Amino acid sequence: MVSGYVSHSRDNSIIRSGQKYRTPGGFAAIKNGMKQNGECGAVTGARKPDWLKARLPTGPGYARISRNVRTHRLATVCQESMCPNIGECWNSGTATIMLMGSVCTRACRFCAVDTGNPGGRLDPSEPANAAESVRLMDLHYVVLTSVDRDDIPDGGAAHYAACIRKIREINPETAIEALTPDFRGLIDAVHVVADAPLEVFAHNIETVEHLTARVRDPRADYRQSLRVLEAARTRRPDVLTKSSLMLGLGEVEAEVLRAMDDLRSAGVDILTIGQYLRPTVNHLPVERYVPPDEFLHYRERGLARGFTEVVSGPLVRSSYRAEHALQGNNVGLETAAG
Repeated sequence: MVSGYVSHSRDNSIIRSGQKYRTPGGFAAIKNGMKQNGECGAVTGARKPDWLKARLPTGPGYARISRNVRTHRLATVCQESMCPNIGECWNSGTATIMLMGSVCTRACRFCAVDTGNPGGRLDPSEPANAAESVRLMDLHYVVLTSVDRDDIPDGGAAHYAACIRKIREINPETAIEALTPDFRGLIDAVHVVADAPLEVFAHNIETVEHLTARVRDPRADYRQSLRVLEAARTRRPDVLTKSSLMLGLGEVEAEVLRAMDDLRSAGVDILTIGQYLRPTVNHLPVERYVPPDEFLHYRERGLARGFTEVVSGPLVRSSYRAEHALQGNNVGLETAAG
């Protein structure tokens, strides 16, 4: 948890987590998505268990990718979501690029991405910039994700697909995973992205059904997310489908197993499961730190249900070691501890 996350505005003033600010594009946004409030529960002060310790983000690969992201004006989910695996992934040459800017039109109570209304703005040079960035990083596998863009009629699907096509054109040997928003459930928009040249179509249900209203933005819906995944599977049966669950938000085992069954019914091939970590004091508190053996248990239960792979561990995130997801060994994790 980060209790005092800050950054600087365009006039170099300090922006604290939960504070409203003016973006370089001229529109208002909320830092880290959630306004400052006491509704999410007090800070408990409890120490995180040892199994949640992550390496500090250092190393030549990390430095190279950081420099490249700045040069090409890209936002990455690794940075915006404060991912604990950023050093490990970037040093291994795997990167997740966040398309369509760094401000989301939604405000999910688990997510630290800034929220606001970009007013339909998109960077027309982003497809070329993203493709060039992948080339410079010499990536074998890239995950493309994005903020929700409810301010655009198609949710940004056409722009998203243009980025995929340009990356494929410039980097024909690079495998591409699209980790998409729900496009407000517009199936035509899902098809636009699914029709692009990609290897994996991913969309996260995030949590079990009965916690969805508490955890996700009101415009998100558990069943809508399942329909998005099923639509992609039906449209492109040759493309792998993938989703992700967070644990530690108050779910019980029966609900997790029911979510697995729902995902399998939608045709999902790969499932990732990780521990929810509270990004700021304005976000939902952690209800429980799930021990590593439970993650291993869920991996076994998921594989028994027919998933091609279940990547399960406390520090696992949806794009964690994504390029290894078909090796059948929990992406190389010796245990579920991550």
